[in-house]
Order: sequence, then C-alpha cells, then structure tokens
Amino acid sequence: MTIIVVTSFPEELTTRYEREFERGHPQIHVQFVWKQSRDALVELTKPEQGGADIYWAPSPANFALLSDRGAFRKISVDRASLPGRLGAQQLSDPAGSYEAYDVAGYGIVVNPSALAAVGLSAPRRWRDLASPEFARRLAMPVAGKVGFSPALYDIFLQSEGWTEGWRLLSEMAGEATLLDSGFGPTASVRDGKAALALTIDFIAEIARANGAPVEMIYPERAAFLPAHVAMTAGAKHVAGAQAFIDFLLSKDGQQLMMERDSRRHPARPDVYQNAPAGFANPFALPASTILDYDSEIGRRRPPLITLLFDLAIVEGHAESADLWRKIHDSEKKFAADAKAMAVLGEAKNLAAFVPISESDARATVFLERFSRRDAIDPQQIVQWRGEIASARQKARDLVKSLEPAP
Repeated sequence: MTIIVVTSFPEELTTRYEREFERGHPQIHVQFVWKQSRDALVELTKPEQGGADIYWAPSPANFALLSDRGAFRKISVDRASLPGRLGAQQLSDPAGSYEAYDVAGYGIVVNPSALAAVGLSAPRRWRDLASPEFARRLAMPVAGKVGFSPALYDIFLQSEGWTEGWRLLSEMAGEATLLDSGFGPTASVRDGKAALALTIDFIAEIARANGAPVEMIYPERAAFLPAHVAMTAGAKHVAGAQAFIDFLLSKDGQQLMMERDSRRHPARPDVYQNAPAGFANPFALPASTILDYDSEIGRRRPPLITLLFDLAIVEGHAESADLWRKIHDSEKKFAADAKAMAVLGEAKNLAAFVPISESDARATVFLERFSRRDAIDPQQIVQWRGEIASARQKARDLVKSLEPAP
C-alpha cells in the first residue's frame, strides 16, 4: 500500500518520518508530493484531490479554507494528550477535520554577547525594537520574499494594534537591515552582521543546536501558530492514512521534530519532558507571553500586510532610513523641548503612515479584495503610493522646521 502525502515540510524532516514510520509499518509506503501553499491548494481542489490521502503542512489558511469546502475526512485524536489549544488560542479544528502537528513561535533571535558589548540587554517587548539602539542593529525579513514573515508581522500588529503597530514597525524597519531570505536574519546574527533579528523560532533553534552563539527570545504577547495534518475526503487508503497521522501525533513521532536539524515545537505538551536543554515549552510559558491571537483575522490579512510592507517599508527604504535617522537624532537634540518633541511625534506618525484604517484591516469583505495580488486595482496602489510619499514629505518638512534658520 502506498499513501500519498502532500506537504511543504523540508525533505530532511519528511525523510526521517518516512523511515521511522515504515520501520513500524512495513506494509505501508509513504510517497511525498512537495507543494508550497498556493500549489497545494490547487492540487487538493482537483478531481479526486490529486490522489492525495493526507495534507501535512504549515499553512493554517489552507486548512481552514479546504475544511470549509469539505475537503477533509474527520480524524480522531486523543484530547488528553493533544489539547488542540494553547492558552485561549484554538490550534486544531474543533470539528476534527484537521489537527495541530506542531506550533511555531515567532520572536527575536539575539546574540547576547553582541548586545552586551554595546551595553544592551535582550528586548522584552516588541515595541522595544523601535528604539534606535536596537533598530540600528536589527535585521528583518521582507514580507513579500520570506514565507513566514507576513504571519510574524500580523502577530506584531495584533499585539500592538494596527495603527500603533505600523508606527512601531516602520520606525524599527527604517534603520534596520531588510533581508529577502528566511534564514538570512538568523544568519546575520550568527555571523555578527546584526545583533538581533525577527524570525520564526525553529531557524534560530537549529542555529543554536549547531553551535551558533544565538538565543531565541519570545517577547511579551508573542504567538505560536500551528502546522496541521488532515486526511483528505477522497483518501483511497483510509487505514494507512490514519496510521501515518497517528504516528505524526504520537510521542515518538512528536519527538522526532525536536532533533538537532529540525528543532520544531510539538503540539503534545507531554513530549517536552524530553526536550533539549534551553528549548522553550510554549505550553508552560507565562500567560503574559502568549498573545490571544485572532486566527480568523490572521489567515486573511497576510496579502494586505505584504502589500503594505512593500509600499511603506521596502520601497524607498534608503530615503526612509535617512528620515528616521534625522528624527531620532532630533529627539536626542530636543529631548528637553516639549514643543519640539510634539512636532517630532507628528513627524513620526507621518513617516509611518499607511493608508488603511483599523476597521478596514479587520473587515472580511475588505480583506478579500487582496487575496490575489494580480486582482488588485493598480490605480489603488498608485493612489496609496502617492499618499505614503506625501506623508513622508510632510514628515521631512516638520523635521526641517526645527533646524535653525540660515
């Protein structure tokens, strides 16, 4: 019997599961079909779902959408071992269509020695990164280039609020280094090019396990987002598919993901007793650390966040960096001048302007307009680009107004 598993997990992880599962189930062969999120959605909506028996991937939006379309068969799990929740956050489908396999944490990878060398301790809150002392030593992934980063920035925005979140995000990005590789931010910290960076935790943990002088920090109101596994409605090998799912969710299966070249966080709390030294247990973190993450909003906002990140942060980044540097330098210069500081506060708001309100950013109908980049009205983008440029020019004018007359 051969079961077909559609996945986007890396080969080094899937090969390990294939080997260990087939050792205990020699009558079942596992065949992996690698598909990234968009391609997997196409594959699983084909007739007979492309022959797939299982979908296993870190793509919460896909699982929710496919479940709504009746694409999955209900699976049974042991809720005593797999709570399906992390604090108040729902990780698994309450109806049983798909189950959490792991939980990926989003936060800050730091080089403690590099921070200590300049008199800084590790940041405790997301907003700490907007301080120029951190921002000038920070590396950030580009939302449109790095798959995990739209979710990371949505966590940031849900934690800090839409308007204030973009102000903080723009301020820290203004003087940060922007990178277009998922491994790039952690590598920059490892190699001493940055002192800290935004990342998904397993990349930092793999680096640490292999000797890099880095640590993973989960700031207050961080979030852990699940990867899932489901059996397709059209599965031809139900018993074999259930056996593989049972293995993924078993103690033995969950422990495999914590090995040195994976370092992912299991969805089973009872597995952490065998976790590597210094490896965080998200189920035991203080309540203040965990954001009450709105997954419904979270699965709809990434396309909008990616677009706004490009318009407000990536485009004209060099000019933006110069503006933020002048604002920060002026804040030092005029720290005791309340009137000047009020002017600079307004300049910061303008420098961080995005043309979308909090209410629009939570409205399902509005968000659905951005589900496909090629479907967005190009004139809308032109208008937003112009509004952002105008706001930045006003910010420059305000900063310049504080300079002494020639």
